[in-house]
Amino acid sequence: MSRRSAVLELAVLGLLKDAPMHGYELRKRLVSLLGWGRAFSYGTLYPCLKEMLRQGLIAADAETAEAGNGSALRTRTLTAGRRARIVYQLTPAGQERFVEMLGQAGPSSWEDEPFGVHFAFFAQTDAQVRMRILEGRRSRLEERLEAFRSSLQRTRARLDAYTLELQRHGLESVEREVRWLDELIDSERRRARNGGRQDLRPQHTTER
Repeated sequence: MSRRSAVLELAVLGLLKDAPMHGYELRKRLVSLLGWGRAFSYGTLYPCLKEMLRQGLIAADAETAEAGNGSALRTRTLTAGRRARIVYQLTPAGQERFVEMLGQAGPSSWEDEPFGVHFAFFAQTDAQVRMRILEGRRSRLEERLEAFRSSLQRTRARLDAYTLELQRHGLESVEREVRWLDELIDSERRRARNGGRQDLRPQHTTER
């Protein structure tokens, strides 16, 4: 499975854990949650859903309705005009897969897109895993900062004013994210000391 496919699978499992939904709604939620915008399409989503169906991670039928006791779910046909809309929902195997993927905190989860998806589900992630991902992400960005600075030092004299400004903008963006991660890591540590009772929002520091 490619990194992009794994990222999409985690996002879909996480959203379907909240509630069953049809493809159109699922795509809207993915774009809203992850901000993929132009790069995300039905041509990306539906092959992923097809593979997840094949693996038994999700089930597909039609409109989802509450059963009599209000706690179980059943499916029935929903027509939108003349076309039925397929509704997807998580299976027990999909629930297990979601938990498994949330626990993965290796280098792949530190990259840009995987980190964003993991972070979106941090409220459901073990505290130690959250910390490993945050610290790994910070380490990855510090490596990127070093590369940025080294490259800028070598090429500064050869760059025109606009390219140089673009380089500086990239450098400042990474520096801001490192500061943000520092604050989140500090908040996680305070939260751990206080038995998990502290709000996750970082205590913002004075701009450096």
